[in-house]
Amino acid sequence: MIKKVAFTLVLLMAVLQGFYALFAYIQPIGFSDIRGTVLASPQDLDWIHIYASRTLFVSLIIGVLLYFRNYKTLFWAALLGTVMPLTDGWLAYQSGASVGVIAKHVVTVAYLLVTALVLHTVVKTGRCNHPA
Repeated sequence: MIKKVAFTLVLLMAVLQGFYALFAYIQPIGFSDIRGTVLASPQDLDWIHIYASRTLFVSLIIGVLLYFRNYKTLFWAALLGTVMPLTDGWLAYQSGASVGVIAKHVVTVAYLLVTALVLHTVVKTGRCNHPA
């Protein structure tokens, strides 16, 4: 059961990152608005596309690790991945974003920590295909 929970949490993480990447490619201005960092100039759109390409990369790597059931590496990815929403939240706060936008980043940190805890449990109990 815990392995299914871990799989589902990671799958949602990969899908959400993939969605964010596609959204950033298709609607870069709308994407920047919901992330809480409104563009100062339309000339900055290339930065949104750079963000999109890196987010797509993260989504694909997480997907491949999940496909191979590498729960130990996924644990570290979830734990160390907290740096991204922490940074995004701080940038959103500094740019005067709404409390809701900042709260979304905090919730993302909590989600990643819960996912890391579940993955750690899977690895420590030996319920994964990869050695601990």
